[in-house]
Amino acid sequence: MGSARTLGLTATAMLVFCTGIGTAHAGSAAEALPETMAMLKHAISIPTVEDQHQVPVLAAYLADKLKAAGFAAGDIEIIPVGETAALVARYRGTGEGKPILLSGHMDVVAAKRQDWTRDPFTLIEQNGYLYGRGTADMKTAVVVLVETLIRLKREGFKPRHDLILLLSGDEETAMASTRELAKRYHDAEFLLNADAGGGTLDPASGKPVVYQIQAAEKTYADFRITLTSPGGHSSEPTADNAIYRLAKVIDRVGGYAFPPMINDITRASLRATGAHTPGALGAAMTRFAAHPDDAAAAATISADPAYVGQIRTTCVATMLNGGHALNALPQSASVNVNCRIFPGTPVDSVRDTLVKVIDDKSASVTVLSPPPVASPASPLRPDVIAAVTDAVHARFPGVEVVPGMSAGASDSMYFRNAGVPSYGIDASFTKPDDSFAHGLNEKLPASEVEAGLEFWHRVLVQLAK
Repeated sequence: MGSARTLGLTATAMLVFCTGIGTAHAGSAAEALPETMAMLKHAISIPTVEDQHQVPVLAAYLADKLKAAGFAAGDIEIIPVGETAALVARYRGTGEGKPILLSGHMDVVAAKRQDWTRDPFTLIEQNGYLYGRGTADMKTAVVVLVETLIRLKREGFKPRHDLILLLSGDEETAMASTRELAKRYHDAEFLLNADAGGGTLDPASGKPVVYQIQAAEKTYADFRITLTSPGGHSSEPTADNAIYRLAKVIDRVGGYAFPPMINDITRASLRATGAHTPGALGAAMTRFAAHPDDAAAAATISADPAYVGQIRTTCVATMLNGGHALNALPQSASVNVNCRIFPGTPVDSVRDTLVKVIDDKSASVTVLSPPPVASPASPLRPDVIAAVTDAVHARFPGVEVVPGMSAGASDSMYFRNAGVPSYGIDASFTKPDDSFAHGLNEKLPASEVEAGLEFWHRVLVQLAK
């Protein structure tokens, strides 16, 4: 391992010369980098995990930064939602067009210090990466969005459209704050989500492969499978043991693969990614895009965790609960099965499939709240595609920009459901499976902070002018 350091302003200043994005000049992304890194360092230090009541703390910190930059107090609102909160900031334009919404989330997945190599809530730069919970998902993008609005304010930019920053506070859990934001802000031109889409780097060479604009995402659904039995004294075991029966059910779910599927968005994505992916995986992507009935191609793609969700509905066991005492036979046992459902597939049909797969009439299969929300694909707007392509090509000329589908869920689904066209345009280029978002030792290439500042400035100026 290389030497690590906690990022402060001295290390931040060094990044300006190490990222290779460009030389600082007045009003440039490089000039905005030290302030951005200072904000990111503070944001990472706030553990905005579920039930810690820290999202309102981060929201207040970001609100203060915006006010200090000249945003009117009346244009900033912190909306309490249970123990969390949402932050809204309006950059006022001339009012000639409907608002453009900018989306992100302030909360992060829980992280235990004892499990990590480094403190998850201390921003550390090492070997060209930034480590810390939220570096990839998605405090870096949140801070970049805030800094971009501050930069535009300092430049005196007057857009035709209001720009409304919508930062949710529980995207990783219940999404209650997201639902509240979508309820209040659904009369908009479109939404740009910094939590989806983005660029892919070749794992071996590190060269850019493709950039995807997220125009669709899978439906998120949790199913609870429960088995019961009479219970009794543990010294008198019976064959009717809810935990044993549940173990068999879990094996059946784990052994089942939903059939391969394709749509116009995933076809374009697989075709473009396959053309730049070496070996058997790239060849399989190309074949599947042309012939979705190619079982061998589907099997090769499905063997890669980064891409199986692009061609199938996936259902996986995520949590277990069973028994009520150490010395008693279990009266019940249950498992949560988390499904990411291919667009156009009804949730009820997935439940019906699970019922058939588990093949146990005594098992109950229920859909957990909140109810799953279908997320219809957004139409591909030429102005959005042009602005994003311009920003991508300013950094990586000639890289193909294609529509894509997220295998996971994002805040966009509630806005799409409310009729707001939504597009995921994360500024970062990363290698597949390299960021460890939601996992241990989450990281992001340090170069992506300055690159993100340049990307979002270009996109917003072009779309809102």
